[in-house]
Amino acid sequence: MTRADRLAALTIGIFALILGGAAYITSQPSSDDLLVYGAPSNKRCLDPKQSRMVWIPAGDFAQGDTVYPEEGPVVHAHTNGFWMDTHEVTNAEFATFVAATSYVTDAERPLDPKTHPGLSPDMLRPGAMVFFMPKDVQGMENVAQWWRYVAGANWRHPAGPNSSIVGRENFPVVEVTNNDALAYARWKHRELPSEAEWEWAARAGHAASGDDHDQPANANTWQGIFPIINSGDDGFVGLAPVGCYPANAYGLYDMLGNVWEQTADIYRARHDETPEPNQSPRRGEGVAYTIKGGSFLCAPNYCMRYRSGSREPQEADLASSHVGFRTILRAGRP
Repeated sequence: MTRADRLAALTIGIFALILGGAAYITSQPSSDDLLVYGAPSNKRCLDPKQSRMVWIPAGDFAQGDTVYPEEGPVVHAHTNGFWMDTHEVTNAEFATFVAATSYVTDAERPLDPKTHPGLSPDMLRPGAMVFFMPKDVQGMENVAQWWRYVAGANWRHPAGPNSSIVGRENFPVVEVTNNDALAYARWKHRELPSEAEWEWAARAGHAASGDDHDQPANANTWQGIFPIINSGDDGFVGLAPVGCYPANAYGLYDMLGNVWEQTADIYRARHDETPEPNQSPRRGEGVAYTIKGGSFLCAPNYCMRYRSGSREPQEADLASSHVGFRTILRAGRP
């Protein structure tokens, strides 16, 4: 599959959508960061300090689903056993990594105009994508009605320069790219899961495809009409701290909803497509990685991707306020 074919297959091409779209760029959000973080909830959530990795046994299963074209065809898959984080990597955990390594995330660095020809100067500034709840929308085709590229948005300031993670140490870290997630995983002597490993872990032993098509009752998703009405019946309107909902049968929290999770696999438009050789894409190369599990923005009327078989591409160098990650260990014990 050529790079041009791969780009054409992406379901959401944010950079392509907002080329020259200065109306959707802001450096000072007019609203506060509650558009990223939900209002306080009475839910009792996991204490990440007491978390651990859990063993995911080897298994065979039917990978994929049939709700959206990119989820098919359903294919036979096998994974060996591995250890997996019980929850998404938190702000506190990522902060420890940054303090130890002085790592600078993609969203904190400017884009190279040579690798991103055609972008306006504002779009070349350090920043990331942030979700904003609009008062109304004109159709659902133009995602720029609720997504903005915000200069100054990054993992420390998920909704822009005026936002903060202070007091939100137990929330999943967001505004990190696949490169950032991989750097953290390597620092921990771990890896990112493959798409198949992630899906098998989310299934928690259920080999059949399509068993989780209903909107989960115990997950952080969108209740109401996306993107203008969210009742918050699940306890949160925006992001939730990790582990606020029951774990699956393997002991994994938030595999569905809350934040999309990065995988190690370069995105393919179909499961039966021959994968390209592993590569380390540079910023601006147009490579996308597969993300899994849906997020707090998934609703029945839009993005029904709160399912184990759901998948989407995420540009390798584009950080977003609804994408995080967790790590795995394929050998030994954590």
